[in-house]
Amino acid sequence: MMANGDSVVDVTIQPEELKARLGVPHGAKGLVIFAHGSGSGRLSPRNNMVAAGLREAGLATLLLDLLTPDEEEDRANVFDIPLLAGRLVRASAWAMARPELYGLPQGYFGASTGAGAALLAAAQLGNSIAAVVSRGGRPDLAGAEALRRVTAPTLLLVGSRDEPVIALNRSAMEQMSAPHELVIVPDATHLFEEAGTLDQVVTHAIRWFIGHF
Repeated sequence: MMANGDSVVDVTIQPEELKARLGVPHGAKGLVIFAHGSGSGRLSPRNNMVAAGLREAGLATLLLDLLTPDEEEDRANVFDIPLLAGRLVRASAWAMARPELYGLPQGYFGASTGAGAALLAAAQLGNSIAAVVSRGGRPDLAGAEALRRVTAPTLLLVGSRDEPVIALNRSAMEQMSAPHELVIVPDATHLFEEAGTLDQVVTHAIRWFIGHF
């Protein structure tokens, strides 16, 4: 099934039968694949808000459940960064085979633990990933070796009131050789639930993806 305009369609990614939501605006400039945080998936209200903003800016979006319902029952899987990164790599390959997505540059948007998975997947795929954005992310979970191998320009967005994660992001930046930028969003906590903070995430994400696609 194809998505036209700002319509969003449900798709399934084999062989694990991962459920996903695909939105492809007319004349899409690129595709952003979302890597959600622990316990979150394709229906995450915050990531869907970000995705809607990206589509308004002309970017296709793919929000997917990185785990099957059975896998989610084992909490260890939620923090299995190599497993989650492998699912992102699979999603990237799936997208490249879709006619409406063929040839589009790809980027990852990672939230919380999903940021670690996004950067690990980006390290594995090299130049196939054009940009990465992390929201309240844990890039350190990708591991120092993977962070050194990432070539995709990476934007790290962290709330000013999320002090432990700011420190973790600064530490991860020390391992990165790819172009990167840290933006501290004023008055935001880890989930960016405060009024207007998620709008700032959308603005920065659009700037980053459009600038590197």
